[in-house]
Amino acid sequence: MKVVSNSFNLQVLYEDNHIIIVNKRAGDIVQGDKTGDKPLNDVVKGYIKNKYNKPGNVYLGTVHRLDRPTTGLVIFAKTSKVLPRLNKLFLSKDIKKTYWAIVKNAPPKNEDTLINWLKKNPKNNKSYAHPKEVEGSKKAILHYKLLKKLDNYFLLEINLETGRHHQIRSQLSQIGCPIKGDLKYGFDRSNKDASIHLHARHIEFIHPVKNEPLTVTAPLPDDAIWNACLV
Repeated sequence: MKVVSNSFNLQVLYEDNHIIIVNKRAGDIVQGDKTGDKPLNDVVKGYIKNKYNKPGNVYLGTVHRLDRPTTGLVIFAKTSKVLPRLNKLFLSKDIKKTYWAIVKNAPPKNEDTLINWLKKNPKNNKSYAHPKEVEGSKKAILHYKLLKKLDNYFLLEINLETGRHHQIRSQLSQIGCPIKGDLKYGFDRSNKDASIHLHARHIEFIHPVKNEPLTVTAPLPDDAIWNACLV
């Protein structure tokens, strides 16, 4: 995919008057939090302000988030008009999101649907997957497919039906497939850059203003294991 811009240490994959889609790096936070680190939405605002010489404040609507150690596609709304339309697409599941994950063990099946009830523990910021509904839990559904066997790992493609806190990380861990680098969910060691090998790879939806199909694929992070997935 042609990258629109790499300025502001920002990889812009798609941009028009309504929407901007960027490839998030590991370690970036999408919105501000208690760490006080500069969030991705502020970086994108700076990019827009600079590119278009905009005076005053720049509007940017956050449509969804990715976990800090996760990489890949993040969509932002450039106008207040398009934000509720994008939110509606997410709520109605009319945005198809595909993730890639590199996991430690082979999954029980080459292809399957996982259904769990996830309950978040805010004290340790972790979601626990249960086979049946428990108090305070939310139903979580994902579909996975084994794409490739690597030397020591396995590449899975994941499509989400629901968007729960740490859903992919928790559900894959539950079937004995923790994501590479994800100490929180059972992998035995961290990655040097504190990332995890979970990447929001591909997104498809009907543009809420142009009413045309929009498909965007995010390039993988440049490391030996991700590179092996493309060989």
